[in-house]
Amino acid sequence: MKKTYESGVLMIRNCRRDDLQAVLHIYNDAIVNSTAVYHYEPVTLQNRIAWYEEKKAAGLPIIVWEEGDVVMGFATFGPFRPWPAYHYTVEHSVYVHPGYRSKGIGNKLLREIIRIGEERDVKTMIGGIDAANIASVKAHEKLGFVHSGTIKKAGYKFGKWLDLSFYQLDLKGPEAPQEG
Repeated sequence: MKKTYESGVLMIRNCRRDDLQAVLHIYNDAIVNSTAVYHYEPVTLQNRIAWYEEKKAAGLPIIVWEEGDVVMGFATFGPFRPWPAYHYTVEHSVYVHPGYRSKGIGNKLLREIIRIGEERDVKTMIGGIDAANIASVKAHEKLGFVHSGTIKKAGYKFGKWLDLSFYQLDLKGPEAPQEG
């Protein structure tokens, strides 16, 4: 997964346990300063360790964008719903450190998480995006995601009601899907 670009050695790689402090910082920034996460309080390192261990045990991807030993963003996906008939559908997340936004990192992470989904026979990839997050909406649309619905007033944060839009990308999926 290591990639070299003209600007130097940049890496998209699997997240390691020692990346979790950086992942925690990026995620907590999204909680405290944005509506990207409909959560109120920062999470603990223990929370991110448990999240990491659960994802790894389930065989779910967590990738990071690293440059010069600095984790600048991360992406993952997991089950869309817990029922068996949804097993070809995933919901993804992409977060970028505030100091490194608008540099294409989120786009590259999203492209890689889509590639991993294709590799794993995912049929439908879902993104739940705060409807006011136009930059994320445009980034998803640029990669082929289409709006599939909005839940009005799905959340309440920063003193206002928030609308949650769902975007989906249809992937190839399995040649012979199975139930169960």
